[in-house]
Amino acid sequence: MQQVLASEYILAVKAIKGAIIQSRYRAAKKVNAEVLSLYYAVGRYISTFSRQAKYGTNALKIISDQLEQEMPGLQGFSDTNMKRMRKFYEEWSPIIEIRPPLADDFNVEVIPFESQQITVRPLVADEFTEEEQQDFLSTPFSHHYEVLIKAPTLDERLFYIHKCATEFWTKEHLISQLKSDLYHSSAVTNNFLATIDDEKLREKAMRTFKQELVLDFLHIPDPDYVDELDVEDQIVKNIKNFIMAIGTDFTFMGNQYRLIVDGEESFIDLLFFNRRLRSLVAIELKSGKFQPEFAGKLNYYLSALDEYVKLPDENPSIGIILCRDMNEKKVEFTFRDMTKPMGVATYRSSSELPEQYRNILPSADDLRKLL
Repeated sequence: MQQVLASEYILAVKAIKGAIIQSRYRAAKKVNAEVLSLYYAVGRYISTFSRQAKYGTNALKIISDQLEQEMPGLQGFSDTNMKRMRKFYEEWSPIIEIRPPLADDFNVEVIPFESQQITVRPLVADEFTEEEQQDFLSTPFSHHYEVLIKAPTLDERLFYIHKCATEFWTKEHLISQLKSDLYHSSAVTNNFLATIDDEKLREKAMRTFKQELVLDFLHIPDPDYVDELDVEDQIVKNIKNFIMAIGTDFTFMGNQYRLIVDGEESFIDLLFFNRRLRSLVAIELKSGKFQPEFAGKLNYYLSALDEYVKLPDENPSIGIILCRDMNEKKVEFTFRDMTKPMGVATYRSSSELPEQYRNILPSADDLRKLL
């Protein structure tokens, strides 16, 4: 009896702890959104007055020092950071400012400042998808600034913001990826630029798929010998964790998905539907290094899916070859004349990462804590 009660206590503690962590995470996201709204509003105020030459020399330094005197312990309002707020406003205002007033705007918080007022509104951009809006508001200001100064186009900026929000990048990791130009290097491992005509769909696809998956649930006893069927079985048994690893908005349609073409059967390893892309996504699992012949088989599957499975209002199917390793030049040559959108990604378990990198990415338990 005592053992049963102890078990119930453990479950209760686990449930309450999960609720507390989930609540804290939601609160943290809300606080970050409020900070961005405040910084944007202050940036707008500073831009208006400083760009109109209404401020004298060292104005921001004087304002910052005065704020520190009146609000001891205040952080985030150095003259350097206020210049960053101004850039944050000036870079994003063409997108954020084009929207009509929202219902929330009639109950906005107005902050007096001398004889002027600073109006803090929720940040909303009409041309953002709901996911892009959430990504934007979940990304810390320090990350936003690094993206603004190092990624010149909107598509690149949304790409890195999405990575920061969904893969929990540190600022140091973001700077490293910006320096290595991950946005353009990731295009080498897919042919989306050449095969997806719709610009918005193409950019969504570029942001959706990852180049490498770290699967915490995956158990590989011998890295030199990987059984494809065993990997598939582990993925299916841990399908929720796999979807968390590959991205958002994926719906699992089945493994060994049966296709019949002219009376002959074929089987796709894993088939998903992505609601954001409105596309079927076929994933072929491989236990070794990428080979050019893999693409021919996947191209065939995509043609069959588009002919027999895709609905009229859906976009063309996309294929991903998920393998252990790849030669990027070989991938580039293979995809050069392919007509169907497809890409290559590699996978590994967290135990295969070098020791110094194992704690950079959140574990499955960490993700559960955060989400």
